[in-house]
Amino acid sequence: MTQPSPVEPTPSTAGAAVHDWPVDHLDALEFDPLLHRLLREEPVARIRLRFGEGDAWLLTRYEDVKAVTGDPRFSRALTVDRPVTSMTPHRLAPTGGIGRTDPPDHTRLRRLVAQAFNRKRVADLRVGTQAIADRLVRAMVWQGPPAELTESLTGPLPERVIGTMLGLPPADLPRLQGWRAVILSSSCSPDEGNAVKADIAGYFRELADHRLREPGDDLFSELVAAHAEGALSRPELISLSVMVVLNALDQVRNQTSTMVYTLLTHPEQLARLRAEPALLPAAVEELLRFIPQRNGVGLPRIATEDVAIGGALIRAGEAVYVSYLAANRDPSVFTDPDRPELTRAEAPHLAFGHGTHYCVGAALTRMQAEVVLGTLLRELPGLRLAVPPGRVSWRRGTVNRGPETLPVTW
Repeated sequence: MTQPSPVEPTPSTAGAAVHDWPVDHLDALEFDPLLHRLLREEPVARIRLRFGEGDAWLLTRYEDVKAVTGDPRFSRALTVDRPVTSMTPHRLAPTGGIGRTDPPDHTRLRRLVAQAFNRKRVADLRVGTQAIADRLVRAMVWQGPPAELTESLTGPLPERVIGTMLGLPPADLPRLQGWRAVILSSSCSPDEGNAVKADIAGYFRELADHRLREPGDDLFSELVAAHAEGALSRPELISLSVMVVLNALDQVRNQTSTMVYTLLTHPEQLARLRAEPALLPAAVEELLRFIPQRNGVGLPRIATEDVAIGGALIRAGEAVYVSYLAANRDPSVFTDPDRPELTRAEAPHLAFGHGTHYCVGAALTRMQAEVVLGTLLRELPGLRLAVPPGRVSWRRGTVNRGPETLPVTW
């Protein structure tokens, strides 16, 4: 697909106010005030973020977000080599990676990893994941309260699960965690980010060479075999592996930790779930909708032609962001959206995205969240925060939000 030439400001954009959005640090469950306001007052707006050039459209309304993410006229591939205003000083998703491709390339890459994350395979993984959670919680109980949950359970669980799936040597996981922290930082320098991306790419290149000689029964070996057969290039192999690792190590940790915090600070919801354990799957869905799991926005798209949406005309060549967080709080879709309600039965949330780029690891994330919450409810019925909510430390300078530490007792 040919990238459209840059466009001059048009009447649809030239007169629109541009909101400078530094994406300030937010603690706990505080929702971004700009997103909250734009959703209700200006659901199709223009923003300028800290890095990159120019400005971009931001859509916050549920139906508009679904419309853009399901419309092939909005391209991820055309963001490559475009200095679009952005959250981070370096590009999070690599060129040629699944996050910056369109069909048919995206379809081909997604098919290669989708089988590893399908519902049947995730169901098979649940037994092993539950065994890991049981061991980690037993160790917490043996050591006695208080405990730091991100160190004891919500951090090591996804690390071990994805390590097993990809066949990663356990000794390498701390190094991968260090790289993760830099790559997903919104405060590192471009040179630091690019250096770490080169390091992690080099790591997977070496591991690919090893797996080519000595394949294992793991997802990475399957991807290496697909590369050997010509189904994907070496850069695509590396980018897929990095994407899977970063999401598993960072997002699952943050999401499950924040879910626990949400329940412990909403005692009426926690009591309901303890009284009705069968509500657990629905509770996970509602927590995914409710928790503000990231700072700012994700990857942009570029309009390939003029598109009218939400009462605005987006011109060909213009950058567009969507906010899944805001869409999940849309009051025209969700009743009392700023409050968690575990028995909610309304529209599906968009926490995993929508359309072509719907998160391939959604089933795996759901399963791990159910295992974490279910194990804690069963084994530690008296679980509570060990400090006042205001003293919980939250991560700063990162793309994804979550507790830095989560002290609990029982």
